[in-house]
Amino acid sequence: MADTKTKKAGVKKSTSAKQRAKAARAEVAGPHARLAFLRIAPRKVRLVADHLRGMPVGDALALLKFTPQSAAKPLAKLLRSAVANAEQKGGGVDVDALFVRRLTVDGGPKMRRFMPRAMGRAFRVEKKTSHVYVELGTGARA
Repeated sequence: MADTKTKKAGVKKSTSAKQRAKAARAEVAGPHARLAFLRIAPRKVRLVADHLRGMPVGDALALLKFTPQSAAKPLAKLLRSAVANAEQKGGGVDVDALFVRRLTVDGGPKMRRFMPRAMGRAFRVEKKTSHVYVELGTGARA
């Protein structure tokens, strides 16, 4: 009987890695924005996102304006949203001093569709989605 009480208490105290990461991000997170269920494969979004990390926001938006990849438009919109969040919640934040501190692209759920093939077969087609998180920093780059 004593074992079940300690076991139950241990379960309540333990948290998942996802919850710990969310709590850590909330503690130190600056102005940020999140884009969920973007209907572009994460691999394609990462190609564009890799160029933006560490850049000043103005330069990043200028780069995205002339980037031909389809992921450039949603990323630009997300970046503008993060800047608006900084202006709204940050109070006296200097928008010109903002830079892209963290930009992560994670895979979302896959929509599974089937394509008919020869001799009555069916092949699975996975339409991938992405979750994008951007966090802005101010002042000196760390």
